[in-house]
Amino acid sequence: MFNLIFSDLYSFIYAGFYNGIYLNLGSNNMVIDYLIVIFSSIIMALILKIPLLPPNRYSFVNSALFPTPIIAVGLLSIFFILGYYFAYNGMLLSLIIGISSALFVKYLFYYVFPSPNNGDDVI
Repeated sequence: MFNLIFSDLYSFIYAGFYNGIYLNLGSNNMVIDYLIVIFSSIIMALILKIPLLPPNRYSFVNSALFPTPIIAVGLLSIFFILGYYFAYNGMLLSLIIGISSALFVKYLFYYVFPSPNNGDDVI
């Protein structure tokens, strides 16, 4: 029974059907969408005054180059795998994800992923 459900689900995802609209995303559009999400996340992070690079090489300080575009590319890949491209062949979705990932790194990153102890704390 589960094989039938999953085969129907996979056929809809691979065919590009979402809410009755047929969408097809080519490789050129996908590369453009990934570039949009990378640049929009970095630009938004710089607007929010996240430093471009961390002050120390081995520090756990967030920067505009890491983890902001990595989170954005990961979220966009999840949406593409699920077959959800939104509007303009995913360009609007990539812009929204880029902006929201920069906001996530600025305001919510340390609540979701706390920084490790520096070794001075004794339990």
